[in-house]
Amino acid sequence: MNIGELKHTGLKQWIEDAVALMGPDSVEVCDGSQAEYDRMIQLTIDAGLATPLNPQKLPGCVLFRSDPSDVARVENRTYIASEKQEDAGPTNNWVDPAELKKTMTELYRGSMKGRTMYVIPFSMGPVGSDIAKIGVEITDSPYVVANMHIMTRVGAKVLDVLGSGGYYVPCFHSVGKPLEPGKQDGGTWPCAPLDKKYISHFPETREIWSYGSGYGGNALLGKKCLALRIASVLARDEGWLAEHMLILKITNPQGEVKYITGAFPSACGKTNLAMLVPKLPGWKVETVGDDIAWMKFGADGRLYAINPEAGFFGVAPGTNMESNPNAMLTIKKNTIYTNVALTEDKDVWWEMIGSDAPGKLIDWNGNEWVQDKNNKEQKPAAHPNSRFTAPAKQCPVIAQEWEDPRGVPISAFLFGGRRPKTIPLVNQAKSWIHGVFMGSIVGSEVTAAALDLKAGTIRRDPFAMLPFCGYHMGDYFKHWIKIGQSHDESRLPKIFFVNWFRKNEAGKFIWPGYGDNSRVLAWIFDRCNGADNYVETAIGNLPKPDAISRPGGVSEADMKEICSVDTEGWKKEIADVRENHYPKFGDKLPGELAAELDAIEKRLGV
Repeated sequence: MNIGELKHTGLKQWIEDAVALMGPDSVEVCDGSQAEYDRMIQLTIDAGLATPLNPQKLPGCVLFRSDPSDVARVENRTYIASEKQEDAGPTNNWVDPAELKKTMTELYRGSMKGRTMYVIPFSMGPVGSDIAKIGVEITDSPYVVANMHIMTRVGAKVLDVLGSGGYYVPCFHSVGKPLEPGKQDGGTWPCAPLDKKYISHFPETREIWSYGSGYGGNALLGKKCLALRIASVLARDEGWLAEHMLILKITNPQGEVKYITGAFPSACGKTNLAMLVPKLPGWKVETVGDDIAWMKFGADGRLYAINPEAGFFGVAPGTNMESNPNAMLTIKKNTIYTNVALTEDKDVWWEMIGSDAPGKLIDWNGNEWVQDKNNKEQKPAAHPNSRFTAPAKQCPVIAQEWEDPRGVPISAFLFGGRRPKTIPLVNQAKSWIHGVFMGSIVGSEVTAAALDLKAGTIRRDPFAMLPFCGYHMGDYFKHWIKIGQSHDESRLPKIFFVNWFRKNEAGKFIWPGYGDNSRVLAWIFDRCNGADNYVETAIGNLPKPDAISRPGGVSEADMKEICSVDTEGWKKEIADVRENHYPKFGDKLPGELAAELDAIEKRLGV
């Protein structure tokens, strides 16, 4: 389709203005077809940017290597350009929107010379769902087009829903590397220098402008940019929730089904939980989504969730047949790999894949690499943030409802972090407001090496939304509180906090995690049915002794330790929240959370 065939006059004008500014050699409106995807992949192979992988081992798969400056989210180049600085809040980078647009307009001027401009109409969520939203991304990267084919629903069917005047989120993207006449990329990943990279969000006008990066969420603008940073603003204004949450379908031995969402900071096992293989006999776990949940209220007063994405954009290192067999099976075909290592027979390898490197590899920088286990300083063959992009429909445990436009009814929210001490295995909030308090203090303890912080320091990541909330986090807390105040609490999901990462005095994990986490999910499932399997404590409802079946290797004493209140530890936790965390939000901190902090402190006998 060409621009002239578009029915939406506003969209047509927006594209024409972009063409005049960016100066591409040609323009294509993406149709979302398999032939188009195949053509994008072939273009990148021909340009020397992609390597076809072994068709016997990984049919339909390719490997990309990005520039070393373009391997991850660049938080210090990510902006929430609200009209007022105070509306961005203390957890976001703010730039005056008029100044930022002026700077970026000059960067965009002529940025697509020598390239094709691709116009990607995409739906976040099943096309036509009342919970879904439409975006249109302009890009000069065939890599982005191919990834967006996997991660979103692209093409003519989206334009049909948009019609002649429907609402869409406009998304600009350019790799920021125009080509002189007759020049090609020559196998070099196209991007701009770090100080010219911008990932910018304009909350009031609902626009996304990205420049200079061709990687991940910086360039796949349906991902964190639309699905969280802009959608969180839309959700606040329209009365729903856009959250950094997985969605699980759980079926008990009696055939009863519940749906649960969960928010976890990075490195806390979120994707592994999303595709969990239960070790509890008779229980079944299926995946609705692994990263993002959009939730709106149904006529029955319950929250219904969709997974707005159509694919998985997962971190490769650490993914293996023990940690996440379903992910490993999902990425066996039709997958885009980025920055993993290449074997001599055109297979892929990464650290913690479950086996030693098979001989000589080509690392993510394109250099020969041979594993040397005696060299602790050896650089990894795969980048720590190397990724796979795979269609969700290929997941062996994808739930049949995953594309239901009505969404699935949510019974419970889980929050969690990596906490070696204090936080119990599972804890149910006493009320909605107590649950919001629990979500607001989510954090993980980190090593000094990880974040240049004192060992044992807690890095707070409220609701696991710290890098993704498109407005002031204090107002975000207030939005959650209003959701509870304006709806029947008995119809709202129950709220739980989980922690798979408690350690004993010897520094060993007490709980085995992975498939054994199904034992905790079973307790949560029964709590949602009102089961008398809990004891009330100062910090919430904890499991009764023997309410959670013990895995092998976990003693009764272990269970008592991880399912009881560490009063002294909690006193320190509350003090840290009061002294170091909540003050960040100033007068935007809701009074209800300050009162909840006082109440818990009182119950603990501080």
